[in-house]
Amino acid sequence: MNGRRKPEYGSDLIVDLLKAFDIEYAAVNPGSSFRGLHDSLVNYGGNRQPEVILCCHEEVAVSMAYGYARVKGRPMAAIVHDIVGLQHATMAIYNAWTCRTPVIVLGGTGPMDTVKRRSGIDWTHTALVQGDQVRHYVKWDDQPASIASIPESFIRAYRLATTEPMAPVYLCYDTEIQEKKIDGEIPFPDLRRHGPPLRIQAPEEGFENTIRWLLESRHPVLVADSVGRAEAAFDALVGLAELLAVPVLDQGGRLNFPSLHPLNFTGQEKEVLSRADLVVAVDVANLHGALGSLSSQAKVIHVHLNDLLVRSWSQDYDKLAEVDLPILADSQIFLPELLRRLREEKSALGGLKDAIDRRRGELSAMRSEWVRGLQEEARKKSNEKPIAALRLFSEMAQVLNDQDFVLTNHSARLQELRFLNCSRFNQFLGRRRFGGVGNSLPASLGAALALKGSGKLCVGIQPDGDFLFNPSTLWTAAHYEIPLLMVLFNNRSYYNDEEHQGVMAVHRGRPIENKTIGIRIEKPEVDFVQIARGYSVRAFGPVTEPNDLNRILKEAVSYVKEKAQPAVVDVVTQNR
Repeated sequence: MNGRRKPEYGSDLIVDLLKAFDIEYAAVNPGSSFRGLHDSLVNYGGNRQPEVILCCHEEVAVSMAYGYARVKGRPMAAIVHDIVGLQHATMAIYNAWTCRTPVIVLGGTGPMDTVKRRSGIDWTHTALVQGDQVRHYVKWDDQPASIASIPESFIRAYRLATTEPMAPVYLCYDTEIQEKKIDGEIPFPDLRRHGPPLRIQAPEEGFENTIRWLLESRHPVLVADSVGRAEAAFDALVGLAELLAVPVLDQGGRLNFPSLHPLNFTGQEKEVLSRADLVVAVDVANLHGALGSLSSQAKVIHVHLNDLLVRSWSQDYDKLAEVDLPILADSQIFLPELLRRLREEKSALGGLKDAIDRRRGELSAMRSEWVRGLQEEARKKSNEKPIAALRLFSEMAQVLNDQDFVLTNHSARLQELRFLNCSRFNQFLGRRRFGGVGNSLPASLGAALALKGSGKLCVGIQPDGDFLFNPSTLWTAAHYEIPLLMVLFNNRSYYNDEEHQGVMAVHRGRPIENKTIGIRIEKPEVDFVQIARGYSVRAFGPVTEPNDLNRILKEAVSYVKEKAQPAVVDVVTQNR
């Protein structure tokens, strides 16, 4: 607490804790239940570390914190108004939960002492207890009963949120505790003595068997999902694949492997898994789904921490997969150590040199043929209208691949990663893991906020239906001058469900042409350019001519970089 003012109120103490943990920002939608905390952030904390970021919806606030954490690897705060604000925020909290992302969600309530409540609003906006609303999809929640209990509660919340597997937490503060004057001295803990635990490493047996099986394997495959949340693990996975010439299947939870690397076989799953005799899967959330084409004779190793964060309410753990060697370990220490040990197997590697070189050549031929097919498909679709997804992504690659860009959001099938050169750690922030819509735009903005001033160009592919859930995010983007290029994938449909209705129609022998009813976003077609301009955000388009794409994308990139402001490019596209 050296050099800081002495806290006068309970909410001042909360601000001291936010500062002590280097929380840079607190996204809020204003609410009376945290008026004490709001005052303390501004007038006691000086609106700095954390700085208040005003959002027009609680889901935007939490989603921004989610996007920020995907970049930084540590939490940003989101503050929501008692039970009604928390209800608005639940979808974003659940998204953070399914993606194992640390977010500190703070809320107000009460007064819990009923004799101190205002008639009406203090009753309808208070729950007993408020954490029940989100307890099934946060790692921990708490509601401190006194000012003195605030520090321990906050320290525990931060430590749990940031210990692997990471996840959101929720802390609720009674208005009386926030606004109560501090009487006497509140001891402030020594944070150096409340640090996170050491990471979980695999036992010797895990290393010995993994190394032996890798060296014995003729057709090994690496499968990764959220390895790329840590740079050490990302680098080690690349090193491991290159050392042994092993194809990698990237599940996209993060950028786990360079997108255009010659050993990246994402998109060729059936071909490589059908001949695999060993799969080493790391941090894969849905292993059963990832191994769909695997031969029954292949051995499977799975390194993960999934079993440490399971709820029976939200069955996001997916179907059980058969595994020969399950290893409970943190990939960011397991993979570097595995690579180190393998490199020391100089005699064994020397004896396998010809076999590894032969495998490298076979894989190169397989990938080259696949790339040629992709390029031919893109060429055939290049002049189609509405604009084909492959044309859009190939044009984005031409404009962006010589830029220092970060892809903050993705298309439905991640096809852009077959064109965009995402080769550096955290250059793509990963897909949402089957949470819900409405997350893309605010999460991208949170990522851009985390990277503001870094010189990196933040680019998000924004589905049109998802965009319409939270268009007010654009106000926050404009107000805080957060540079973000939003490329709108405007297919004028909630197309995922259009496909489902098509399947049902065929299965039941009903009119296939009715699959669009209640799904298409047309008549009227949304004027996204006008929406953006209404929030004082520069907009380009709608782009309907394929040959205009390159020029307009270049103009938009130049605008975002030179003005350090957000921009939207509306591209009218085919369905996929």
